[in-house]
Amino acid sequence: MYFLSGWPKRLRCPLESLEQPLHIQTDPQRAFFAVLSPSQLSIWYSRPSVLIVSYKELSKPASQFGPYKQVEWRPDSTMIAVSTANGYILFFDIPSSRDKYLYEPVYPKGSPHVKGTPRYKEEQCAPSLNLEMKKVLDLQASITSLKSMLEDLLVATADGLLHLIHWDGMTNGRKAINLSTVPFSVDLQSSRGSFLGFEDIHIRDMEYCATLDGFAAVFNDGRVGFITPISSRFTAEQLRGVWAQDVFDGTCVAVNNKYRLMAFGCANGSVQVYTIDNSTGAMQLSHKLELTPKQYPDIWNKTGPVKLMRWSPDNCVVMVTWECGGLSLWSVFGAQLICTLGGDFAYRSDGTKKDPLKISSMSWGSEGYHLWVIDGNCSLNAGCDIDTKNEAHQLGILQFQFIKSALTANTCMSNQEQVLLQGEDRLYLNCGDATQAQNPRSASAHSDHKPIRERGPFLEGNLDSQGLSTLLGHRHWHVVQIHSTYLESNWPIRFSAIDKLGQNVAVVGKFGFAHYSLLTKKWKLFGNITQEQNMIVTGGIAWWNDFIVLACYNLSDRQEELRIYLRTSNLDNAFAHVTKVQAETLLLSVFRDIVILFREDCSICLYSIERQPDGPNPTASIQVLQEVSMSRYIPHPFLVVSVTLTSVRTETGISLKMPQQACEAESIMLNLAGQLIMVQRDRSGPQIREKDSSPNQRKLLPFCAPVVLAQSVENVWTTCRANKQKRHLLEALWLSCGGSGMKVWLPLFPRDHRKPHSFLSRRIMLPFHINIYPLAVLFEDALVLGAVNDTVLYDCLYAHSSARQHLEVLFPFCIVERTSQIYLHHILRQLLVRNLGEQALLLAHSCATLPYFPHVLELMLHEVLEEEATSREPIPDPLLPTVAKFITEFPLFLQTVVHCARKTEYALWNYLFAAVGNPKDLFEECLMAQDLDTAASYLIILQNMEVPAVSRQHATLLFNTALEQGKWDLCRHMIRFLKAIGSGESETPPPTPTTQEPSSTGGFEFFRHRSISLSQSAENLPANKFNLQKTLSMPSGPSGKRWSKDSDCAENMYIDMMLWRHARRLLEEIRLKDLGCFAAQLGFELIGWLCKERARAARVEDFVIALKRLHKDFLWPFPVIPACSVNSPFKNGKYKTAVGEQLLKSQSADSFLNVEMDTGVSSAPQSHSWLSTINSSQREMDTVSSHGPHMQDAFLSPLLNKGDECSIGSATDLTETSSIVDGDWTMVDENISTLSLTQSELEHISLELASKGPHKSQVQLRYLLHIFMEAGCLDWCIIIGLILRESSIINQVFIIMQSSDADGEIWQNIKTGLHAVDRWASTDCPGYKPFLNVIKPQLQKLSEISEEQVQPEAFQPVNPCKVTEQASPRAEESRSLTCHSTSPQSDSGSSSVSRHEEDMSGAEEEDPLQDGSYDCTVS
Repeated sequence: MYFLSGWPKRLRCPLESLEQPLHIQTDPQRAFFAVLSPSQLSIWYSRPSVLIVSYKELSKPASQFGPYKQVEWRPDSTMIAVSTANGYILFFDIPSSRDKYLYEPVYPKGSPHVKGTPRYKEEQCAPSLNLEMKKVLDLQASITSLKSMLEDLLVATADGLLHLIHWDGMTNGRKAINLSTVPFSVDLQSSRGSFLGFEDIHIRDMEYCATLDGFAAVFNDGRVGFITPISSRFTAEQLRGVWAQDVFDGTCVAVNNKYRLMAFGCANGSVQVYTIDNSTGAMQLSHKLELTPKQYPDIWNKTGPVKLMRWSPDNCVVMVTWECGGLSLWSVFGAQLICTLGGDFAYRSDGTKKDPLKISSMSWGSEGYHLWVIDGNCSLNAGCDIDTKNEAHQLGILQFQFIKSALTANTCMSNQEQVLLQGEDRLYLNCGDATQAQNPRSASAHSDHKPIRERGPFLEGNLDSQGLSTLLGHRHWHVVQIHSTYLESNWPIRFSAIDKLGQNVAVVGKFGFAHYSLLTKKWKLFGNITQEQNMIVTGGIAWWNDFIVLACYNLSDRQEELRIYLRTSNLDNAFAHVTKVQAETLLLSVFRDIVILFREDCSICLYSIERQPDGPNPTASIQVLQEVSMSRYIPHPFLVVSVTLTSVRTETGISLKMPQQACEAESIMLNLAGQLIMVQRDRSGPQIREKDSSPNQRKLLPFCAPVVLAQSVENVWTTCRANKQKRHLLEALWLSCGGSGMKVWLPLFPRDHRKPHSFLSRRIMLPFHINIYPLAVLFEDALVLGAVNDTVLYDCLYAHSSARQHLEVLFPFCIVERTSQIYLHHILRQLLVRNLGEQALLLAHSCATLPYFPHVLELMLHEVLEEEATSREPIPDPLLPTVAKFITEFPLFLQTVVHCARKTEYALWNYLFAAVGNPKDLFEECLMAQDLDTAASYLIILQNMEVPAVSRQHATLLFNTALEQGKWDLCRHMIRFLKAIGSGESETPPPTPTTQEPSSTGGFEFFRHRSISLSQSAENLPANKFNLQKTLSMPSGPSGKRWSKDSDCAENMYIDMMLWRHARRLLEEIRLKDLGCFAAQLGFELIGWLCKERARAARVEDFVIALKRLHKDFLWPFPVIPACSVNSPFKNGKYKTAVGEQLLKSQSADSFLNVEMDTGVSSAPQSHSWLSTINSSQREMDTVSSHGPHMQDAFLSPLLNKGDECSIGSATDLTETSSIVDGDWTMVDENISTLSLTQSELEHISLELASKGPHKSQVQLRYLLHIFMEAGCLDWCIIIGLILRESSIINQVFIIMQSSDADGEIWQNIKTGLHAVDRWASTDCPGYKPFLNVIKPQLQKLSEISEEQVQPEAFQPVNPCKVTEQASPRAEESRSLTCHSTSPQSDSGSSSVSRHEEDMSGAEEEDPLQDGSYDCTVS
């Protein structure tokens, strides 16, 4: 509503002799303000704030009159009355010296400002005024209150008299009224009242209320009352008084004319706001304004009595100050907006307390943009700063600046979804970038659903609202500076309006108007300044499509008019459509194609508005539809706060049969001084069928008698859009009720078009509290938008003591923040309380697509739980079971409950789960629904509520399921969880796992995580790694799985058993890819386990099935025989030597045949240089990695593919890879130029390339090959060799078989398997035949050797370095094979594979080590 902006300003006075001010009062037009000092009266101009004239009393009369006390202006600002301490009233005339000005603006040469505009001097120059004392009146008793009442001055004196004085200083023969003769009663119906029984009773403070026709008074004994004349004459016999029964400590009073409220300040620091009951005339308490101990625990009861209260010029807010200092701002019905007794206003940045600002007098400036305040602290110590340079006094007058909502002046803004704030020279908009807003939201926010807004027959595209992201996009305002040319001659801005899409704004100042486009960033002003200065906008301004609709008074014709201007044409009356209106328009609003005016004679007029496309500039025409007189119901036209046309009506049955009528103008909503009155169309008479009537006749139905819907209403929001999916929200009426929060008048629909229950009301009023002041409602999105004051301290900039008086030190800098709040959970809860669960379900299902709907359910559950579980008294009808049952209707039930429990203290869990069900059952439901992350959260609850055995049982279930589904992150958490239970740390729950896997983009993480058995303890681990705090998230990868050595061996064994069981299953089901991921992610020590399982699970039963399964898992194509194989140079299984040697060096040739297979010895020279490079790079890496763990991160970045493929060898040193690969490529380039291949050879090579699988699969297969080779599972090595079709692998296995005393059983298995593959290849896959033919001689040779062999010894894995030397040495293979050394120093660099962006389903393999040498590093 109103918000503080920036720092306050302090006035400087050019006169040296000016005394410290004690009273300030603006004139009725708020163009001037009078400042009173003990013997001096000054008049200032308000904008700019300059001193015009000062009157200093001479010393002799000053001693006779006594010091000045109060000042009051005549309503036409031509006189001032001043009361003095000795009971005198001094009347001053303010003659204006015509055409004489004290200050004039000076413009630079060539500026466009024209001085020849009409009334230029009046608007922009401070006039020259004089002060002449006209008359002195002696009332012979000290004056307690001085107030202007219509054409008279009302003066109360300490002797209990009330004087009515004419402004010329004459009493007109009227006697003073003695208060003791005025009868007082509780209401005006009593036949006679009692008199004030005491002699010495008098009025301490009073204020006249024009709309109540009487004055509110505070007596010196603390009682408060209201005095009104029974007839028109103001004499003692005709006056009657009414008491407020419960107030005995009144201190001051302020009256709100628009809302007919009387605010009485009390000695206890609270403000009691009363209204008059229309029927009885009694004083009724409306509401209280008081600080709560919750918000202000240290000051709420230490403020002292209320000192002053002032309502703003638009009567929307009241400013309250106390004896002990401080300011607070409240809306009409008690919503607190600002208070300076807490936060940055009360405390410095170092935490010390400031002295609160003590205020001795205050007054609002024009339109409420300023508040003038006299600093009481400053007037006490007269030694205020004097600036020696310009000899100007630092006055104790401060000017606070405010920004206010456009709703305060222009209530037709209430059907918009934007927040618009207006300052004195700028606008604040909450719509984001206007260019985004060009494409209005139809279904953008919820794209997976039908179009959100059904287009009605007359619903144009530009009636759609903005997207949710545009309205909520960011915290910052879009600030539009109002054009300075317009502002200079038309300050202050009175109204502002924004169109539906938030792309155009219009502002109205003193005369005329101007508008601005956010798309073009340009203002449009009147070209003819005379036209601008000839119109005064009276009833507000509104947008209709591309047109601006306004009601104004034409000064030259002296005629009230309704005008429509087109936005796109020039701003000129030639392009306007003008309609004459009978009486002055007070309020204006637009609903669809209807303009509604509320006029001074209390009548409402409806106009239809139509676009006329003819001619170059389209215009709009207006026709009168209907006039409704409301004078019987409205006592004073000024009391009507807003008038709105809506489609809301009470009988929803009709709208079900005829949904198109639900969008029509059905009722008028009037806010009459806070009472919401609904006048709806009378449909009881004969209905005109639509086809018989013209479109205009249909709207001419008469209106029924008015009905009061609600009290204490500040704002009303409604929309003219229709949406079948969200009828509850769009056909509702939203009310803001100040301190009592918000209300919604919600329609109730029978479900599935069934007949409505006879006892079911058609609508229901639901109240709910929100924490922000509402400024706009987003209907479909179930959000309230608002704004809130925030403060920034800058006192640290002025550390030295002389700057203590700086305003920047005394006050924080005020800014306005955008804010929003969800309200859906309040409404659902209110419906459930009233047993309207079916309606709540309908409403909730219509909003289930909102992104924050899960949060809504959680909030509702949490609030009900907190209230009921912490209640001291037993609750007869608890709501929690109903809420729990309601939430089960939604798929998010399990998450909602567990999230609510995790955010609630443990003490309330029993109460929660008694309502929602046993956590064990909920855990099982999660498992059945495959929602493992939610199940993990339930595990934490079970761990706190059940014995460890139960937690372990459920954790085991979850662990096995997570293993099965490959949720590795969750598996790591579960291992840790089981570990914690085993080691007796069951009281510290594990963290809830995140749904995202942290290593999903990483490569093979070889260097960082060595595989290690869980049952082994790592000596060098810090114990604090595994304090299982809720906040500690698990380090990704297996480094987090190394346990401190005091951990429980049985528990490790238990976990290991589960891991072994899972690995065995994967191997039995031939899921090698899953096995690799499993080992890599969970740090499973694969090699050691495979060694043990070599003769059991790790044995290949059926080579053919295994081969087929690997082809499928790794997406590896089966080989095919080329059509040209008859002429192929490969048909004899031998290469030509020249081609062979060249191809060996080439990266493009697949290495799957070898001529000198029998030798098994390397002859190509590149191999040695390659190996030496690897060895040197290994040494380099070891030295680097010895510098400490923090340096290792440098080697953990994923390696990009340089060239076609990277191999295991190339990744041993990430720093040198690129140069090696580049070198290799240059070598290929040199050789390829001299290489000549026949057509058939090229075809064969391209065929071979096509029959290779993805690069990632190749890397993974080679890694698995390395693991199996280490573990001695030679049958698996053979299968991988077959898939890769690399004879060197088969060759290597055969060499191992020869060199070591291999197990005869394994050899027998390999031989049988290869024969089976051969048979299968002959029948089903002839593509394998050439390769099998190549390895056949080797197989025969080996089988001869093996038959001669004696009883074999236990198998030992050989040193792979020897293997590499014996292997075929071509460039690609030496890259693909791992140079693996068993020396512990080279561990960190030894076995490695290049990283690839998305290897192994987003989670990479582990680097295996041989049994016995582990180098555990925690990175």
